Amino acid sequence: MSAREEFVSIYRETLPVLLIALGGGLASGVILENLLASVERFPGLLVMVPVFLATRGNVYGALGGRLASGLHQGLIEPRFSWDERLVNAVVASFVNGIGISIVIAVLTRLALAVLGWESAALWEFLAIMLISGVLTSTVLIFGLLLVLFGGYEAGYDPDNLVGPIVTTLGDIFGMLFLVFAVTLVGVMP
Repeated sequence: MSAREEFVSIYRETLPVLLIALGGGLASGVILENLLASVERFPGLLVMVPVFLATRGNVYGALGGRLASGLHQGLIEPRFSWDERLVNAVVASFVNGIGISIVIAVLTRLALAVLGWESAALWEFLAIMLISGVLTSTVLIFGLLLVLFGGYEAGYDPDNLVGPIVTTLGDIFGMLFLVFAVTLVGVMP
């Protein structure tokens, strides 16, 4: 493949995915509007939002990169099956995703206390981060596997798909599950 053909191929594969990611970013902004209504009930909530979304991208971007390398090298088959490499990568990313959610809640509460700002209780931050972290991690893992395997089978380079997929799924479902978690914790006594 010549350099020009490779250039055209990369743009042909990434442009539609980037347009979908753009729509996903706009959708997550609309969902954020719903979260703003909960800020008064949970002071300090917005401090966690950018950190939460960024860590979804970091943790599951690493998983996507690992899966893309495994597909290129033939170490992972592009289908849902019991493969020790695949299972280990998925479990490690899930544990990292949940663990970092707990860290976000604790550090946010600590930072707000040090700054002397009003904040929700630690258990409320922990509950919000755990609920949204578990749900978002589950959707990201299965969504990433589904799109990467399907894209690879259709002839797409998985390296061109990982970034936009993780960002879009993480933003949309991260915001959706944050709103869900805030609503759920808000009705708890």
